[in-house]
Amino acid sequence: MAKLIELKGISKSYDDEKVIDSMNLYIRDGEFITLLGPSGCGKTTTLRIIGGFETPDEGSLYFDGTEISEVPAYKRHINTVFQKYALFPHLNVYENIAFPLRLKKMSEDDIKCRVTDMLKMVALSGFENKSVSTLSGGQQQRVAIARALISHPKVLLLDEPLGALDLKLRKDMQNELKTIQQAIGITFVYVTHDQEEALSMSDTVVVMADGEIQQIGTPIDIYNEPKNAFVADFIGESNIIDGIMLEDKRVRFSSHTFDCVDGGYDKNEPVDVVVRPEDVDVVAPDQGMLTGKVTSVTFKGVHYEIIVDIKGFKWMIQSTDYVEPEATIGLYIEPEAIHVMKKSKYSGKFGDYSSFSDELDQLSDVDTAEEF
Repeated sequence: MAKLIELKGISKSYDDEKVIDSMNLYIRDGEFITLLGPSGCGKTTTLRIIGGFETPDEGSLYFDGTEISEVPAYKRHINTVFQKYALFPHLNVYENIAFPLRLKKMSEDDIKCRVTDMLKMVALSGFENKSVSTLSGGQQQRVAIARALISHPKVLLLDEPLGALDLKLRKDMQNELKTIQQAIGITFVYVTHDQEEALSMSDTVVVMADGEIQQIGTPIDIYNEPKNAFVADFIGESNIIDGIMLEDKRVRFSSHTFDCVDGGYDKNEPVDVVVRPEDVDVVAPDQGMLTGKVTSVTFKGVHYEIIVDIKGFKWMIQSTDYVEPEATIGLYIEPEAIHVMKKSKYSGKFGDYSSFSDELDQLSDVDTAEEF
């Protein structure tokens, strides 16, 4: 796929606080790309710069090879769907979707043909005369998407569009959005703080923190090969332990030396080691590479979430096997389950589950009132 959008050295500050710092990113034609990160990381500001709602302080923005940093939003071949859909309550479904075409003074026959096509695409045929205020959240979102797509933009920007929906509807709409994107074949640029959304919908994920891109890759690459402790912690659960790379494919952590599959590090280089909870096997203490004491067990439906104290460091393990709290267990880890990362400014901040609880985890997902 050819490059469609390119950001070169983009920076943006508000009140002397830099929210995007020298960003370089390209987005390909027909790609579903997600900007993923916590509140305040700069993902929404990036989206607004692409859409023309903000102007960068530094850097250049290219669309199809042309610099467009100073081009106003209405002159770009880009439309946006916001979390608040901004539908017109005094207009019915048909007229909400037709509105952009009426601004262009298209003929009534052309408008009817294109609105009918859009209604079919978003599975709202027969809803033409309904008031948008009587629709469910998911239906309103589909009206907003149809209105954004009816003028045939080359790019659709989506800013946390599923945030106001309940969990089941949100999952349904994830599938629908991906289906719509594949059907029309245009570029979708999606913003979310929800890791599951990003992994399940995207061709490419851009993980952001502190106004900088931490990693770009496919969902599988981002999950299986995180670049630093922030990415490893933000994308799913991770045990992140201080280690020493003794030599290629040999790493030491938690007072034990392990075989691994990584190389290219200096001998005895300090590293961060990531082990995903689902990649740890619970075994008898005498069969384990490591042993620890179970401090808590939580039933999660398809598995148990087990917190294990190993020399004062709390590991999380996800297993279908139940173990008793206070039991001593062994941990067995295959070489392929051990991922070694370079030390970074995020080292030591994540990966120990000493303070872990569902309540704290849920609180960390709540967006702040002001999103950058």
